[in-house]
Amino acid sequence: MKKNDILTGTVVDYTHEGNGVVKIEGYPIFIPQTVKNETVTFKLIKQNKGFGIGKVLSIDTESPDRVTPPCIYYQQCGGCNIQHLNYQAQLTMKENQVKNLVRKMTKLDIPVREIIGMENPWRYRNKSQLPVQYREGIVTGFYRPRSHDIVPIEECLIQKESHDELMNTIRQLLTQYNVSIYDERRHRGNLRHIMLRSGTTVNETMVVFVTKSRHLPELEQIADELMAQFPYVTSIRQNINSEKTNVILGSQSRTIRGHDYIHDQLDQLTFEISDMSFYQVNHEQTEKLYRQALDYAELTASQNVIDAYCGIGTIGLFMAAHAERVYGVEIVEKAIEDAKRNAALNHLSNTHFEAGKAEDIILKWREEGIRPDVVMVDPPRKGCDAVFIETLLELTPQRIVYVSCNPSTLMRDIQLLETKYHIDEITPVDMFPQTTHVEAVCKMTLKD
Repeated sequence: MKKNDILTGTVVDYTHEGNGVVKIEGYPIFIPQTVKNETVTFKLIKQNKGFGIGKVLSIDTESPDRVTPPCIYYQQCGGCNIQHLNYQAQLTMKENQVKNLVRKMTKLDIPVREIIGMENPWRYRNKSQLPVQYREGIVTGFYRPRSHDIVPIEECLIQKESHDELMNTIRQLLTQYNVSIYDERRHRGNLRHIMLRSGTTVNETMVVFVTKSRHLPELEQIADELMAQFPYVTSIRQNINSEKTNVILGSQSRTIRGHDYIHDQLDQLTFEISDMSFYQVNHEQTEKLYRQALDYAELTASQNVIDAYCGIGTIGLFMAAHAERVYGVEIVEKAIEDAKRNAALNHLSNTHFEAGKAEDIILKWREEGIRPDVVMVDPPRKGCDAVFIETLLELTPQRIVYVSCNPSTLMRDIQLLETKYHIDEITPVDMFPQTTHVEAVCKMTLKD
């Protein structure tokens, strides 16, 4: 077997990136856009010691789980990559991914419950981040896989329909006003990204223009036109990012028209959301995720909760009505300001939010006599800091509820916490249909 060979095999599994796995004499070959149990003919386009990469040439035996992707940009865009699977097959793949990680990484017998999916797995994104380029005219869209080349798009089937309408109008206005577009290779030009954020239960939308420099006079006229044309646009902001970086947002923002924030509701809670706020992009699934976390917390009105990595306080405030007191900690000071404002907005007086490293603030609280019954953990993709894990093991709350956006780092952290905690069960949640991403909520109980 060598590069460029034409081979035939049966797809036996999926990679965590959603590629089909064919094994030839035990050697795994990863083939995009293939479905489990299909027989495929493919070209071996890359080969190394551990695995190969194949390009499908024909589907010889098609799986009943295969569907025709409805998105016309699917073959070019890197935004979502498993539209060729029907939704039930997507859910099965993600649930099995979590089960396989439990088996391979932890060697523990942890029950994995049925994945929580969506009723309608389309048009769920309330936040769109659109790079802008000049290429024989102004284009907006999403990057091709593993590139900084934009696929120009006019419709995205996983973002809110109103975002399509806004995106296309903004692009026309940028052309009309001859706006200077950023060139990342030369670090010249001005407009870098457009970000759209919308409430789901509240009909408010924020438009954010991310620019290299503050001076972009055309934005005033564009903002006036957008607000006149779209009554649901209630906030237009400019974010300034002068760095030569792939990070989208800079540290400075200003309001051009309308309000500094938009609003949305989760369950009975109202949240103010700025351009900088971390707020889940799938409203329907966020409510399901938080309800699952609340169920695992088993709160009574007399218990204290620590919400580590609390962001703008969404999970902590969700828990506040069911607890004696909620303490939230987050390293980003702006997020803590947002959390305090959201607590006041919802008239929740049994919360306390503080900025700093979780491990430092939690130990400070312990010295002040604060003993949590439950700790909520919702870390970034890299998982929990090792020092924070040690702090948790010192603190020994009765329960830990771990919300993970990366099951691999959840499994790593489970192995450290398992010395003192029963890992009771895990529930996967599909927050990003049509993509391979899967989140999970894990319940842990202190051993006797």
